[in-house]
Amino acid sequence: MRYFAHLAYNGSAFFGWQTQPAHPSVQETLERCLSLLLHSERIPITGCGRTDTGVHASSYYAHFDLDTNLTPSDCKMLVRKMNNFLPKEIVVFSIFPVKPEAHARFDAECRTYKYYINTTKNPFNTNFSYHCFRKLDTDMMNCASKLLVGKHDFTSFSKVHTQVNNFVCDVFEAGWTKNADEVVFTISANRFLRNMVRAIVGTLLEVGTGKLSVDDFRNIIAKRDRCSAKTSAPAHALFLTDVRYPWEKILLAEDE
Repeated sequence: MRYFAHLAYNGSAFFGWQTQPAHPSVQETLERCLSLLLHSERIPITGCGRTDTGVHASSYYAHFDLDTNLTPSDCKMLVRKMNNFLPKEIVVFSIFPVKPEAHARFDAECRTYKYYINTTKNPFNTNFSYHCFRKLDTDMMNCASKLLVGKHDFTSFSKVHTQVNNFVCDVFEAGWTKNADEVVFTISANRFLRNMVRAIVGTLLEVGTGKLSVDDFRNIIAKRDRCSAKTSAPAHALFLTDVRYPWEKILLAEDE
């Protein structure tokens, strides 16, 4: 039986989602937890995406398989046990059965990331927001962000050595909102490349400070060259905030 887990994590303590030799990861921590609680060999867990080192997720989905069928009560009990066992940086909201072919990564239709910036110094959010001391022109940043929407080759905003078949992503929305001293970048797409959002944010900040024009940003996209884009924004202010699925195709019917 296949199950989805809905969870969240503070990425500060981990070297990203994916298991890595000699470094703590969210995936490894969850797999070890499940295996110990269910008295089983290592239970593989597949996530909806591979967040980078230090990146957070306020809404994340993963799937795993078990030989036994869990009742709704069993699922709730497993959630309670996992939350008692897991470190404070990870919380599991729910576990629920899905169809055998359901896949946390490949069935995701849309993912949304948010990047948080504070324009004034605030000692209470330094772990989750980037302090930008420069004045930002959010109108110009939004003009440039519009160029991201649609299907484009995002090689300019991807790590060079990455195992992907292509660099084309379909961006559904991209833009900045400002509320007092906080500026937030929101971007939704069908998929994201490694380091893509942070590279986009770092480059858009150059637009916001007047070092790049909107036309410069357009040319950076067109060049398909990572060297043409600017330095990536720090990881600690980036959150995966939403993952959307065709739930009607994934969830089990009551009689299944």
